[in-house]
Formats: sequence, C-alpha cells, structure tokens
Amino acid sequence: MPLFKKKKTTDSDIKPAETKKETVAIYHSSDSSLINSLITEKTRNLAIKKNKYVFRVKKESNKKEIKKAIENLYKVEVINVNIINTKSKPKRLGRNLGKTKQFKKAIVTIRRGQSIDVIPT
Repeated sequence: MPLFKKKKTTDSDIKPAETKKETVAIYHSSDSSLINSLITEKTRNLAIKKNKYVFRVKKESNKKEIKKAIENLYKVEVINVNIINTKSKPKRLGRNLGKTKQFKKAIVTIRRGQSIDVIPT
C-alpha cells in the first residue's frame, strides 16, 4: 500500500491559466527623482537657445523616470533626456583636503514653444 497516492484529476477540475499583466517596476516615485534645477550661465543659454533644461536628479533614476517626472510636474512634452554622471573633484581649504559631492544631472529637451519657469529673469 503506497503512502502517497496521486489524485486523479478530471477535466472539470482544471482551471484555465490566468493572463499576467505587464507591469514596470519603479522602486521610488517618479516625482521624487528630481532634486533641483541647475541654474548657471551655461544652462541659461541652453534654455534660451536650444530649449534644454538641466536638473539635478537622484543616482538611481533613469531616463524614463525623469521624463515622466518632468511631464507630470511641469506639464510639458519632453522630447529627449540625456544623463551625465558628474564625478567628484578634489578641493583644498588650507591644509585640509576634501572632495566635492558626486551627482547625476539630466539635460531635458522639451518641444519648441513650451517653457519651464525654473530660470529667474
């Protein structure tokens, strides 16, 4: 006498397989991927001439998250997103040696005719 018997299944017991929905895993909210906007002479000229805006973003964020965050926050159409990892630079104050922080910045191109109010005039 076997200890474990295999249960007999009938056609009515078998359920059809459920279809799985595709989901994109986002580990943090898209609005929190932006830290602040970078405002310098160079970024101001980019905004005026080429309609490109520069933002400081979190290290974990990618192009899709940045695009979604800017479209939701500023209600503009983003055409392109370029990301640059800025390395830390050695700095010195007297005898003390130190480094600047390393960060990630995103250069966002938006559609002609649209603008973002991040640059003080």
